[in-house]
Amino acid sequence: MSDTTGLLQETVGRYGIWSIGLRSEETTRRGELAESVAELEELGYGAVWLGGNSTARNAAPLIEATRRIVVATSIQSVWQQDPAGTAAEFTELEASHPGRFVLGLGVSHGPRVEQYRKPYSTMAGYLDRLDELDRSGKGGVPAGRRVLAALGPKMLELSRNRAAGAIPYLGTPGHTARARDILGEASLLAPEFKVVLETDPARARTVARAYLAPYLELPNYTDNFLRLGFTESDVTDGGSDRLIDALFAWGEDTRIRDRIEAFHTAGADHVALQVITDGPRDALPRQEWRRLASLLG
Repeated sequence: MSDTTGLLQETVGRYGIWSIGLRSEETTRRGELAESVAELEELGYGAVWLGGNSTARNAAPLIEATRRIVVATSIQSVWQQDPAGTAAEFTELEASHPGRFVLGLGVSHGPRVEQYRKPYSTMAGYLDRLDELDRSGKGGVPAGRRVLAALGPKMLELSRNRAAGAIPYLGTPGHTARARDILGEASLLAPEFKVVLETDPARARTVARAYLAPYLELPNYTDNFLRLGFTESDVTDGGSDRLIDALFAWGEDTRIRDRIEAFHTAGADHVALQVITDGPRDALPRQEWRRLASLLG
């Protein structure tokens, strides 16, 4: 695992963009999506992470529109597609664009899955089937080309033992440090982190709080916040300022840059940056992506 993971770390670089909008399957948006991801490549981002139940089908047109940038799912839910279908899509994309796609897998959330059950064993079983297909020559997904959405210790251990690493969502540098301790040095650690390019505290927190609200209804996240030392009062009523300020970077450019770099200092190889605005969640904030690239310099 260490050889392939090291190559993946080098390929994705230090920064990527996490976006729900780039996963769109609307045919009328294909040109806009292709142009947007090509610009992200030119801006120097190493990877694009397609948010929310995305698949290789969403990644394919973005890969075709670019030359080098890695496109990954963040995440494909294990409840969404069976392993054979996942492996077939991966094999087809790998044949035409080797090394450009990474499969990010996750177990989603109980409130969002009708027949949710035993997330850890379900994920382990899914990986077992991918490995069986790979060994049989029927087109599996090698461990070095898949990463897991992991927050708790058991899923992080599975990310270390059965995948190339972990892609935690809604974490903090403190969580990143804990994750690195579990993963060891060889595994890829690529946390997502949200950025609000706004200097006014009240305005920034209003935008952030509105975006965070749906996540505070999901126990996977709120339980993780409590493990990180936040309290019940932090995760109610839209989230405390303390929680908002931990989960979102906002302020002057130097402050935002320092907040992002704190993840690297804590052990992240790569940070998947999600720019948050007061617009639609599936918008493509291209101006903000440009400013962020300049800020990271």
